Amino acid sequence: MNKLLLILALALDSGIAAEPAAEKWTPLFNGKDLSGWKVQCQPQDRSKSFWSADQGTILCDSMGRKDHNYVWLLSEGEYGDFELKLKFQVYRSSPGNSGLQFRSRFDPSATGGWLDGPQVDIHPPESMPWRTGLIYDETREERRWIFPSLKDSTMEARFKPDQFLLKYAEDGGAWNEFTLVCRGMQIKTILNGLVRADWNAAGVLDNPAHVKHQVGRQGHLALQLHSGDELRIRFKDILIREL
Repeated sequence: MNKLLLILALALDSGIAAEPAAEKWTPLFNGKDLSGWKVQCQPQDRSKSFWSADQGTILCDSMGRKDHNYVWLLSEGEYGDFELKLKFQVYRSSPGNSGLQFRSRFDPSATGGWLDGPQVDIHPPESMPWRTGLIYDETREERRWIFPSLKDSTMEARFKPDQFLLKYAEDGGAWNEFTLVCRGMQIKTILNGLVRADWNAAGVLDNPAHVKHQVGRQGHLALQLHSGDELRIRFKDILIREL
């Protein structure tokens, strides 16, 4: 018996269980079409093709078309505890707002349809790009920043971090690298290697409003086009592994 087999045999005899293999990363975008995703929006926006697969990326383009409500690209799969990695590309010429919703659900019975759940902000405008990576809550009873915890959607300059990096496509076609880790009520966001949030959401994502809409602990992912915004943004290399 060689040395490796002997070590394994001794481990089994001693009752020591081998460590499980790390969960494999699963791609959520095939680079060709929007299989695995579904556009959700109000009825009047259903015919507007804001989201598409383009040049190996997911492209949202509403430039020159401000007459729309929120339009989301929703994952077919649901996730609770997971680690997500993706790359996104933003443009200085795009004044609009986007975001990554997680543990969220679309309710078609709400007035016109609504996506409840928390959202990691992606904010390209150079006035406040450092909002990117912070967490807003689109749940109907909340509609406020939850990290940092604020009373509404107002974000003041005092929350600007000492270190921050958002890259723009105009600078040599740069891409931003983003990671979201959700493990129980611990939520962590990382943008270009810098931690933007490392937050215990207990008491918020499991409060009565989130329980009512079945969000905050389990749900879909979604890429967002904000109501009335002109936005151009690309996503690629979207990978997930469940924890």
